[in-house]
Amino acid sequence: MCGRFSITTPPEAMRGLFGYLDEPDFPPRYNIAPSQPVPLVIREQDGEGGSRRRFLLVRWGLVPSWAKEMPQSLLINARAETIAEKPSFRG
Repeated sequence: MCGRFSITTPPEAMRGLFGYLDEPDFPPRYNIAPSQPVPLVIREQDGEGGSRRRFLLVRWGLVPSWAKEMPQSLLINARAETIAEKPSFRG
C-alpha cells in the first residue's frame, strides 16, 4: 500500500545515522498515514559559514506551489505516465 509506511529505528540510532544534535521524541511507529507527522532531516546554514543537520517533524504530503492555502488532503503519490500533465507538479 503506497499510503502507509513504518519507521522502526529508535531515535538514538537515527541520531547516530544522520548526525543531528536535536533530541526528538519520535518513537518507532508501524502504520504512518498521510497527514501524520513524520521525521525529516535537513541541513541548514549555521551562520558561521558551516552547516548542521536538524531533525524536524513535518506533515506528510505535497502542497502545490500555487496553492493559496493549506488543502484538506495532500498529494502523496503520482503516476509516472501523467505527472508531466498535472498542474500540481509544475513549478
